[in-house]
Amino acid sequence: QVQLVESGGGLVQAGGSLRLSCAASGISFSIYTMNWYRQAAGKQRELVATITRSRDTNYSDSVKGRFTISRDNAKNTVYLQMNSLKPEDTAVYYCNAGFLSVQHWGQGTLVTVSS
Repeated sequence: QVQLVESGGGLVQAGGSLRLSCAASGISFSIYTMNWYRQAAGKQRELVATITRSRDTNYSDSVKGRFTISRDNAKNTVYLQMNSLKPEDTAVYYCNAGFLSVQHWGQGTLVTVSS
């Protein structure tokens, strides 16, 4: 059974930092491209950050320079380090694992940034 379990969300003041984690099980983690998405209330889900199996990374313009995605294949875990948080970063953050046409999703973790 495939599971992606996010953790690390919470309430933080603007300018603060959080680190999200996503622990995967039931998949060959190292071959998957791992992504972080987010969905703010009333908005569409958007791709925030990507890390490939070869550790190439990509970020949305809105988080570039503030967020860092990384992975630990030994722990089957992907991280999202979020610095200089802004109120507009408030959203539910979802972990996604993708390999060819296969997609797996976590249940999401809420990040709230207060002004």
